[in-house]
Amino acid sequence: MNEFARLAPFIKEYIFRHGWTELREIQTQAIQAILDTDAHLLLSSGTASGKTEAAFLPILTLLTDNPASSIGVLYIGPTKALINDQFYRLQGLLAEAHIPVWSWHGDVATSYKKRLLRQPQGVLQITPESLESLLINQRQHLWAMFHDLRFIVIDEVHVFMGNDRGQQILCQLGRLIGYTRVEPRRVGLSATLGDVKGACSWLASGSQKEVLAPSVTASGQKLRLSLEHFYRPMEGTERVTDDPYYRYIFQQSLGRKCLIFANRRSETETVISALRQMAAEQGLPDVYHVHHGSVAPALRVAAEAAMREPHQPAVTAATVTLELGIDLGQLETIIQLEAPHSVMSWLQRLGRSGRRGGPQEMRLVTSESGAEGIQAPLPWQLLQSMAIIELYLRERWIEPVEPPRYPYSLLYQQTMSILLAAGELQPTQLEQRVLTLPPFRHVSPQRYRRLLQHLLTIGHLERLETGALIVGLAAEKVVGNWRFYAVFQDSNEYRVHDGTREIGSINYEPAVGDLIALAGSTWKVREVVVSRRQVLVQAAPGHAVTYWIGISTPIHQRVLGKMRELLLGDGDDYPYLRPGARARLEAARRWAKAMGLAERSVVARGQNFFWIFPWRGSKGFSALERALRQQGSNLGVRHIAAYCPYYLMVEAEHGRGDRLEVVIQQLQEEINRGVTFLQGYRVPRLNKYDAFLPAELLRQSYEDVQRPEPIHA
Repeated sequence: MNEFARLAPFIKEYIFRHGWTELREIQTQAIQAILDTDAHLLLSSGTASGKTEAAFLPILTLLTDNPASSIGVLYIGPTKALINDQFYRLQGLLAEAHIPVWSWHGDVATSYKKRLLRQPQGVLQITPESLESLLINQRQHLWAMFHDLRFIVIDEVHVFMGNDRGQQILCQLGRLIGYTRVEPRRVGLSATLGDVKGACSWLASGSQKEVLAPSVTASGQKLRLSLEHFYRPMEGTERVTDDPYYRYIFQQSLGRKCLIFANRRSETETVISALRQMAAEQGLPDVYHVHHGSVAPALRVAAEAAMREPHQPAVTAATVTLELGIDLGQLETIIQLEAPHSVMSWLQRLGRSGRRGGPQEMRLVTSESGAEGIQAPLPWQLLQSMAIIELYLRERWIEPVEPPRYPYSLLYQQTMSILLAAGELQPTQLEQRVLTLPPFRHVSPQRYRRLLQHLLTIGHLERLETGALIVGLAAEKVVGNWRFYAVFQDSNEYRVHDGTREIGSINYEPAVGDLIALAGSTWKVREVVVSRRQVLVQAAPGHAVTYWIGISTPIHQRVLGKMRELLLGDGDDYPYLRPGARARLEAARRWAKAMGLAERSVVARGQNFFWIFPWRGSKGFSALERALRQQGSNLGVRHIAAYCPYYLMVEAEHGRGDRLEVVIQQLQEEINRGVTFLQGYRVPRLNKYDAFLPAELLRQSYEDVQRPEPIHA
């Protein structure tokens, strides 16, 4: 009650009106930290624990007592959907305080943005990409917008840490300080942090203020988990509606408010198409939706609205677009298709349920193709799902996040962004502005000058007679496009339309007459307008699969180590396993024991073929694959097929199995010492602006991020 008494009157009225009986622990601690200190703050607690309110109740109290003369709070969110969700939540809270809340992203009208520029006040909610655009294109307005900025709230901190997008935010915060009277306080929000100390370090980057991270007592919320496994018919052998995998999902979601998570966009399309067909065959209503980045915004909004509609069943299949903190109301269950990539992702998805005080509920479903007895050697998705569950429930382990030391792709983008905003700068001025940004603290002046010289050589920079640098003609197509504001890879997609209605997009050019799956329905291509990158379609019967090209998510070494432990163990204390999953685990254990996998990593499959089981994370697996390809001729290896990060299949000369075993053990020891086996390896261009880097910087960056994690003892 002491903390409640300190809040602004309009907030107290809001709390009474909404029937709150008490403030939650995270909220009382945030009120104390924000009102009594000048420190930054990291708020980490479970989903639906009131973190957003914990941050804004005391912040808005301060703004009410002492209004800011510019934007007072900058809220940075990872997705437009999350910003829209928080926008509506804050609107109700701020309506009576006369503190405006603004959204700024690609879907917001220009006229709306101009109103903000004319009178910048209140709370501004924005994505990193739109903030980059502001810093470049609204330079003349930045002082008026941010000179009295008090707080920067960063939502879903764990999503940003350790990648270029999070490093971009740190650059933006460093650049914003030039337009503020004092350094704004930072408040980070997250539900899934395995490394609180690392998160505090990230949040404080480039700042001298300390970060407070109050601990919160575990909620004791009930958890309902199940994990089932299926053998699935070979593709094309049965109707999709006869697949036992889809029949199980249909029954588990029937008549419920259900969110289905898949790891790939194509899986969301396939499962919703199958469920729709099953519902139609039984004369049931169509309550099925798809939500991913290639579905048109209007259809995504419709899916979110259906999930929020009380007392009405709705089933939506989604990727990471609904993994974050959007409140979808009273979800009854979550279904996860195949294994999540990480413990962090699993926790985020699990946290979509139980947001109204009920238990968190997730049903995981894994599968193998083919009839029993001819499947791949081990049930990888089943083992990975179990490993992720066990690592968290028994060890409370979540993947640590390590920011890259040499983010050279981001270095290119920030160099060009700062130069675009300034118009022209002397090389020493540019170097000072860029290298003082926190993400580039490991980049030496010599390396940076090498980058500038290279950009001059390829025409991305030009030097004036005064010696100042400007953006070169060769870079104008890159930096003059709205896609430049993002540091993540984007695809040049084809927009799909049914008449005047936009359905979504695909990232390849189909042929006329093709069937494509999009937004949970099947469409026949009737025209492709290449000049406008547009595909015109009409609804069609039948089944289709659409694949989107993307970069695979790496799996941590600790997950593979736990998978091996589960496979070689003999315990059965896994109450979440359903009959199919339990039987498959037992069969896998029998096979592993018969093959001697506790003692060896190479297993013969016929005279000339061998399975190799490294039990390494994605980085260590790739290092071993590179080493084998380099040394394969000496081992009599003729062919290598890699199924990262699970196993390799090699074809070798007869009788080479024992020699392979010895060599694999030697290579594993070298990988443990940090060897990446990149000598002579052609470094791929994985990041958005890698094409504009000199070869030596590209190699240094790649070697840094590809260094394997050590095997966990």
